Parts: sequence; C-alpha cells; structure tokens
Amino acid sequence: MIHLSQDDIKQKLDNSIFHLLSQTADELDMPCYVIGGYVRDMFLERPNKDIDIVVVGSGINMAESFAKHLGKSAHLAVYKNFGTAQVKYHNMEIEFVGARKESYSRDSRKPIVENGTLQEDLERRDFTINALSICLNKSHFGELIDAFDGLRDLEDRIIRTPLESELTFSDDPLRMMRCIRFATQLHFDIDDEAFCAIRKDKERIKIISYERISEELNKILMADTPSRGIIELERTGLLEIIFPELNALQGRETRNGISHKDIFFHTLEVLDNLSRHSDNLWLRWAALLHDIGKPRSKAWSPTAGWTFYNHNIIGERMISGIFKRMRLPLNEKMKYVQKLVYLHMRPISVSDDIVTDSAVRRLLFDAGDDIDDLMTLCEADITSKNEIKKQRYLKNFEIVRKKLKDIEEKDRIRNFQPPVDGEEIMRVFNLPPCEAIGALKSSIKDAILDGMIPNEHQAAYDFMLQKAAEMGLYPQE
Repeated sequence: MIHLSQDDIKQKLDNSIFHLLSQTADELDMPCYVIGGYVRDMFLERPNKDIDIVVVGSGINMAESFAKHLGKSAHLAVYKNFGTAQVKYHNMEIEFVGARKESYSRDSRKPIVENGTLQEDLERRDFTINALSICLNKSHFGELIDAFDGLRDLEDRIIRTPLESELTFSDDPLRMMRCIRFATQLHFDIDDEAFCAIRKDKERIKIISYERISEELNKILMADTPSRGIIELERTGLLEIIFPELNALQGRETRNGISHKDIFFHTLEVLDNLSRHSDNLWLRWAALLHDIGKPRSKAWSPTAGWTFYNHNIIGERMISGIFKRMRLPLNEKMKYVQKLVYLHMRPISVSDDIVTDSAVRRLLFDAGDDIDDLMTLCEADITSKNEIKKQRYLKNFEIVRKKLKDIEEKDRIRNFQPPVDGEEIMRVFNLPPCEAIGALKSSIKDAILDGMIPNEHQAAYDFMLQKAAEMGLYPQE
C-alpha cells in the first residue's frame, strides 16, 4: 500500500535543493509547491531528476531568485512568452511556473492562460496522479495536497483525469497519447471513463503535430513492455489514425483451411522480445517495422500457400515515408532502421541449413558494424510455437554468432573495402572510368567473400590480373 506520512515526506525532501526552494519562496512571500511527476514518482519510489515547481505568483521571479542563491553552478533559462523558467543545476532540471487556469478553443490545443489559484492549477493537470502537490513553505513544509484522490489512484494503479475525461482530452488531445504512455510506463490500467472518452474523441488527435505524437510514441517504445501501449493505441482507435501502416498488420486470412499468422501480434511479440535485450530506440523501431511490408506483399498460391515475397524490400522502401510523415530523423538513424529491416531475414536463411563460411562472410560484409544488432533483432523474431523448431533456430544462431566472430578475426570482413581499388585498376590497365573497372572490383570482392582468396593485397592483385586476362585486358607498361 502506498502511504507516506508528512514526516516521511519531509525526510524525502530533506536536501539542500528543497530547503533552498523553501527559503526562496518565503523570502518572496510566495506560496510554493513541488507538483506533478516528481511527487508521483516519490510515492512510487521511482527516480526522477525533473522537478516541477508551482508558485502562486511569478514563476520567473522565483526562478531568478533561486538561481542567484545557487550561484555560478546554476544555469537559468527564462521563457517570458510562456511565463515559465528553468534552472539546471548539476544533474537536475527545475521548472518554475505561476499557478494558472486555462481555457481552450475547439480548433487548437493552445490554451488561453490566466493567473489562477493552486486549485485551478491542479484542475488543469492531465491526470490525478500528476495533480499531487507538496507545499514547500516552511510553515507547511511537506504537507500533501491531494485534491482529486490521486494517491488512491496510485494505489489502485489507475490513470484517471481530475475533471471530466471528455473535456480533458478534447481540450488537449495530446493527453490521449500521454494517458496511454503513462499506463504503459507504469503498468497501470486506464480508467473506464477515460478510455471511452479517448475512443469517442480519437479524431481530435489530428490537430496534434506529428512531432508531439512521435515524442509520446518513442516513450511508449522505450517502456519495458512496449506492446502494452501499442495495443492500447489500437483498442482506442488512435493507431489507425496516427500509424495506419502498423494498424494494417492486424488480422488473419484463411483460404482452403490455411491461415497465416496475425502479423500485428507477431510484431508486438518481437518488439517485447527485443526490448528485454536492448534499450536502443532505433533498434526497437526496426523491430516494430521489420514486417511492415507484409500486407503489401501478401499473396495466395494453391501450391505454396500464403507468401510474403520481398516484404523486406517493400518494408525498407516504406520507412522513409513513415519517418517523413512522423517527423522522425531522416538521417543515419533512419538508414540504420532501413538496413536492419532489409536484412532481417538474412541470418535466419543463413542458419536454416548448413552454416557456410561464404554465407557468413556476406552477412558480415552487408551488415558491417550493425551485425550484433541485426542478430539481436533476428533472435527476437523467432516466435514459433513449435518448441523444437525454435530451439533449432536458436542453436543454429549460436553457430552463426561463433562463425561471425571467427571469420571477423581471420578475414577482417566487417566494413572491408577490396584491397585493390578502382584507381589502382585504372592505373595498371591505363583505363578511363568504365564498366570493366566495376566488374573487376566485384569479382575481387566476391572472391574474398566466397573464400577463394584471402583479404590481402597481393592475393587480390594476382586474382585481378587473372580475371582481367579473361576479359582481354593486360597491364600497360
């Protein structure tokens, strides 16, 4: 049961930061409260370095005075247009704002803001568990203000809104995403009224920028069991709006008594499997998108059954459009996700039968420095309910991993460039840029990857002369 007495709370706030906040507030004669996530996480015994401070008065004045007390180690940032300020001090970020009340127009999530009371400020909070506050003034130091039974909701592990849910989500539709994100991160359930309100008002999410939506989605993906959040997005109807390609993975089709697996739930299983082994956000994106091309490649054949030929290639091509729409980075991070989606079937095909050195060399060459992440993704992709088949794949993957290590140590294949480059070929044969140069380079690369010659200059040079002679090319004196 979650319970902290006022003395317990005082003990948790017994450090120089909160005592200095208390002193500063009393000097300015301002009622001052720590509020929101820091208080919530204090009761949940979760670490949190972000402290939100609400004062009845000017949050900027409070921040400026507090920063002066801290001295040169503090970094103050003032945002006058928003009436807020931030103080960074060592590894903590302390946000200051004056108590306010808000009202909204139907076509915007930007509120009309006015000065308000603490009660009005608490009413504008998104969820009851984020509306807990603790007084920092000396006369009431450590006193908990729980206007909406947020402590009970923490105990019951429920996400609930302080006011009517439909109004809360309609005013700021991003709160629908935040509701699912908090439920995912904290392993809480969503209150029935809140859930129904999201389903009813789901179309309102369209007024939210994709930058903000993706920010929440990334936080869902970084939870310890991200599938919880994706499932809630689907149940509320939000997924179809914000991520139709992922929503399209749902369902099973049956012909002649043969069904394919539900790709949506397979994807979530892969995502959860991978999340137990990696906190790399972009690797988790690769897990989420690894089969995104299957609906567009799905075909039925009376002889072969259900097929998804080239779904990895189709998926790779879809990623740039998804990242662009969702305002995700169109840089090396996107290319990394594309690469893993394109290659995600290769380790399975390599391990499916006899694990040859040649196949492993080519896998290592194509994956480069991302080979370990690719192997982690592919192992997470083994979700077969046939335990014998699953164990066979995992055992073969162990062989692949060992061969990758051995070949890398012996042949230095990872990210290698052929030891004879195009400039040397042109110089030896006195050639201008032409197709023959590319053909010779490819022949040398294939010979090394197939184990015909070692990854060394002299061996590559001799092989080049042999292949060139077959093409009617000879060194020029």
